Amino acid sequence: MPFEYLDDVATSDVAFQAWGETVEELFVAAADAVMNVMVADLETIAPQQLRVITVAADDHEMLLFELLQELIFYKDAEQLLLRVNGVSISVAAQGLTLRADAAGEMLDPGRHDLGVDVKAVTMHRYKVEQNDRGWQAMVILDI
Repeated sequence: MPFEYLDDVATSDVAFQAWGETVEELFVAAADAVMNVMVADLETIAPQQLRVITVAADDHEMLLFELLQELIFYKDAEQLLLRVNGVSISVAAQGLTLRADAAGEMLDPGRHDLGVDVKAVTMHRYKVEQNDRGWQAMVILDI
């Protein structure tokens, strides 16, 4: 998996790093990392319902932040667990726009081995950057 959880960063929250060769791959990996905090086996999330998520921001950091917050919103508002299958990012004069294709199903404690409930993405130590190996993010989740 293109993400890892970091035990020594946040004592009462969950921290992870995610990466990808492209920024789109990074976004998909980070979305899986958030969902994997809540559901132990991502393969148990059946692609029964489709959602197109569209968010906009001034930069890649805030664009990822908005995407992850949307996944948490769907879980809270609709009890819908979503996995992001693909991401496209376009550049416009006013900033960046992301379109994510996501699929998932209603949260079912009988089918899903639930972990902890993610409340929000925090800005503490939050970072998205491009390096010589591709793209990387550091994220801390409020649980």
